[in-house]
Amino acid sequence: MAEHTSSSITIDASPAAVMAVIADFARYPEWTGEVKEAEVLATDAEGRAERVRLLLDAGAIKDDHTLAYTWKGADEVSWTLDKSQMLRQLDGSYRLAPLDGGRTEVTYQLTVDVKIPMLGMIKRKAEKVIIDRALAGLKKRVEAQS
Repeated sequence: MAEHTSSSITIDASPAAVMAVIADFARYPEWTGEVKEAEVLATDAEGRAERVRLLLDAGAIKDDHTLAYTWKGADEVSWTLDKSQMLRQLDGSYRLAPLDGGRTEVTYQLTVDVKIPMLGMIKRKAEKVIIDRALAGLKKRVEAQS
């Protein structure tokens, strides 16, 4: 079983404001760095994305893939890999926890496995880079809008 990488950040905004940015896939190329294109392919009854195609360029990991999303209430979203050219696994989640003062702790967990041979250390580093850049970009984006 593949190991996962996880990290957290505190954002000066409500969980709803944070989740609004997370759920706005069309704007991912504006703030994530690694996502060059994002296209929602299917939505659920509430209008939230269920399948999203993403063109990813994260240095060691470049891929055009589709993710299937599951929304758990208003404070958690997780995804699993639906199809990919290079990846065997790309599972992750954002969990939001409200903090005092209208702030939110965001925990991002990610598991990546590639079809080509790659040292585990390089995979973990790529996961860490993806997570750290995503959390920093998310914080900057949400706080700029608040």
